[in-house]
Amino acid sequence: MKYELIATSAMGLEALVAKEVRELGYECEVENSRITFKGDELAIARSNMWLRTADRVKIKAGEFKAYTFDELFEKTKAIPWEHFLPENAEFPVSGKSQKSKLFSVSDCQAIVKKAIVERLRTHYKKTSWFEENGPLFKIEVALVKDVATLTIDTSGSGLHKRGYRVDQGEAPLKETLAAALVKLTNWTPDRPFSDPFCGSGTIAIEAALIGQNIAPGFNREFVSESWDWIPSAIWDQVRTEAEDLAKYDQPLDIVGSDIDHRMVKISEENAFEAGLGDLVTFKQMRVQDFNPKRDYGVIVSNPPYGERLGDKKAVEQMYKEMGKVLIPLDTWSVYILTSNEDFEKVYGKPATKKRKLFNGFIRTDYYQYWGKRPPRS
Repeated sequence: MKYELIATSAMGLEALVAKEVRELGYECEVENSRITFKGDELAIARSNMWLRTADRVKIKAGEFKAYTFDELFEKTKAIPWEHFLPENAEFPVSGKSQKSKLFSVSDCQAIVKKAIVERLRTHYKKTSWFEENGPLFKIEVALVKDVATLTIDTSGSGLHKRGYRVDQGEAPLKETLAAALVKLTNWTPDRPFSDPFCGSGTIAIEAALIGQNIAPGFNREFVSESWDWIPSAIWDQVRTEAEDLAKYDQPLDIVGSDIDHRMVKISEENAFEAGLGDLVTFKQMRVQDFNPKRDYGVIVSNPPYGERLGDKKAVEQMYKEMGKVLIPLDTWSVYILTSNEDFEKVYGKPATKKRKLFNGFIRTDYYQYWGKRPPRS
């Protein structure tokens, strides 16, 4: 059966997610934070397994205009929920509403829940209450400008939860954003890669997963694995495909460093948990001591932003020292994510290009400094 699927994404990453969906072989359409495509049960499993920069994969169960609660109820009830939900399904309903006449989210959730129950009660010929002790189907009703979109989440935990993070620092970067930062560079696995502010190691680990083409979902489970209409053989097939496509023998030169020895230890534990223990090197080091042995490398980093008052001066001093060390390395490309609007001025050089991204709710810029191209071999 073909489903309408939605890969959700952080603002600013839609084009990257769309590219990943197309690389999996699915045509898609892009709108704000949503990439829509059609696919079968295999597509559900593959997109969960492979999308590095998407937040989650949802099934669009229905979409319609709803100006009144009656309309919301009747149109929700008209959707063939029995195609998705077994008799014992656990189906909590969450909701959100923007610029819509139906603005009470709790009422919308209750009405959608009631409509689904009515539909299933008729289909399963039930007179008693639903037990809801079976597999989980998280349903969302999202109202935007009076259009209600009803979705079922196929991922479970967000796709950024790769399953390798044992520990993290104070302001961890989401794995999906870290992967996006790497994918927005010109890095290829044969070139050196470094993150001089590695924190809990997320950027370096995501680079290693990309470098060896290891599926980001390889280490985890998805809520839709418990649904009886997606045969377990499909999940087996997708995991076998991921195993076959991984390039475990691709050598990598990836280094993460941090001034804080505790973060270095956490990074090492996380890399070990990701199965990359020997592939990524972590060391305690100040950015001022960065002195690479090879040319044509790529630096990707998410240094402290100095958001808190009092931190700003110290952080800008560090950016300045970073510039002194990195600007002379003219074969290296440098990519820095920060919310500090004076970054270029303090660093000492205007960026080749910058791109607006959101790190959680913080508006940041991704400053890109392109180094010389490696000679063609």
